[in-house]
Amino acid sequence: MPVEEVLKLVLATLDDGKAQNVTVLDVRGKTGITDYMVIATGTSERHVKSLADHVEEKAKHQGVPPIGSEGQDASEWVLVDLGDVIVHIMKQQARELYQLEKLWGTDYDAATTG
Repeated sequence: MPVEEVLKLVLATLDDGKAQNVTVLDVRGKTGITDYMVIATGTSERHVKSLADHVEEKAKHQGVPPIGSEGQDASEWVLVDLGDVIVHIMKQQARELYQLEKLWGTDYDAATTG
């Protein structure tokens, strides 16, 4: 599946799950490990875990099995690695603490949607 289709699938799944502040970072010129990072906020640990589970399930159903996922136990921050798209789903406190948008050189406010 082309990377753009994987990205659309992830964004639609997060939207369906009521993820907040979904941000797409195009990191093609900054790293060789992935093309896009998607960062989304969940309202609780249960919401974060549910969003991650749905992303994994939808991706598998479309023939894009996750390479791995981390953080399911604590659910403060769950990472789902789909290869060319890495999805970070975080509680608000974790998102503010780690500021991935700043780490990757993106203005948080300008890059945030929804």
